[in-house]
Amino acid sequence: MNNKQPNDLTHVDPQGKASMVDISDKEVTSREARAEVFIQLTTETVTRIQENSMKKGDVLSVARIAGIQAAKKCADLIPLCHPLMLSKVAVDFEWKENNRLRVESYCKLSGKTGVEMEALTAASVAALTIFDMCKAIDKSMIIDGLKVLEKKGGRSGHWVR
Repeated sequence: MNNKQPNDLTHVDPQGKASMVDISDKEVTSREARAEVFIQLTTETVTRIQENSMKKGDVLSVARIAGIQAAKKCADLIPLCHPLMLSKVAVDFEWKENNRLRVESYCKLSGKTGVEMEALTAASVAALTIFDMCKAIDKSMIIDGLKVLEKKGGRSGHWVR
């Protein structure tokens, strides 16, 4: 039952009810996505993270693992996402000017649907983990700028922000 018109919403059935997209007729292709988010911290927090002197442990290692786990659990968190067999998830960090930390995630698979939501989930949960591990000394942290940077694969092809 595919009454979908080209500009229709993909997660709404003909009666207007939320619906999971049927991907059974789609081809398996290689699909990749990258996402980023930023977290603003105080100078003291940055120093403590870089010196690995936070009471809760190695902040960036824990955040990396949390981001990877989050990508794998995306379908449990976002109701209409398909459970995916991810072949690669990576979370990396880059210090920027003015005590900003850039979190970038990358997800890849061979499948019938894209991995943008998994990449966004990985980046955001990594940032939330940093917030959780540092909130005792830095209540002023700001997380912002969550976005997809790039996606590859599927019918819509390659897209770069």
